[in-house]
Amino acid sequence: MVTRLLFVFLLVTSSLFAEDSLSQEDVNSSVSVENLLDEKIKSFLGDAVYSENKDFIHIVFDPAEEYFVQERIDVVHVIKTLKENGLLKLFFEKPQTITLHFKTNGSPLFFVKLMGDALRNIGYYRYVTIASSRTSSEFSWSINLTSEYITDPIVLQNELNKIGCKIVDISRDAQKEWSYTVDMGHGFLNIESLQDTQEIHLKRSLYAHWLNVSNVNRLKISSSRRNNWYPYIAYYDSSLHLLKVIKEDHKRRNIELEIPKNAKYIKISDLYTLKNVKDSLVLYPSEER
Repeated sequence: MVTRLLFVFLLVTSSLFAEDSLSQEDVNSSVSVENLLDEKIKSFLGDAVYSENKDFIHIVFDPAEEYFVQERIDVVHVIKTLKENGLLKLFFEKPQTITLHFKTNGSPLFFVKLMGDALRNIGYYRYVTIASSRTSSEFSWSINLTSEYITDPIVLQNELNKIGCKIVDISRDAQKEWSYTVDMGHGFLNIESLQDTQEIHLKRSLYAHWLNVSNVNRLKISSSRRNNWYPYIAYYDSSLHLLKVIKEDHKRRNIELEIPKNAKYIKISDLYTLKNVKDSLVLYPSEER
């Protein structure tokens, strides 16, 4: 009888101990999550602003778990909340030189094209590359630009959504220096796709024309008499590796092309300057793949 009572006592005691341990683990986990989030918020705001608004921040970001995705801080969600509550200031009183650092996976040329288009679409037309490097697993690209405001991560993410890319981390290195880690594993050019027998008019532009040619085998391009077009045509695969280049050093009215089998994108430009193209170039794709 005594033995049985002792066994029951030990069983109940061990059960209570296990519950206490589990509860402590949950507390530690919660504290860890809050600490990680606090450190990220502090890095965006700076120590002074964070300390001044610490109590309010804890109210706004409760529960902390809502700002995590698969054990990773959802930095875009964090910045969105900071902006909505008037805590994060992205504007300057006058234009300043801003430095942006990007890290990503995948093809460097493809990323620079994707990010360059995204920056241009949100109003940054002029920037200067100040550094770039590549390892077996990562590509880094740094630029300077002049603006009255810091690049808004929310606006940039909305633009990147259109091309299959995602911001996975952001850090504020200094008041005018920010770093972005971008996943471009599913990236693509958000451009028009040529279809069999669908006539396309390329309007006058100072930028090269990019098109998706993965659905056709042949392409005819016609140029009007007002144009002085010296064709420069480049084909790229899905990762923007250059496959083939066609250069014509004499003016052309028409040109017929056979699309390489593994080509996904085509860039149409002028060998010298697109100012030579005053009227539209007309495209006639054919032979559906």
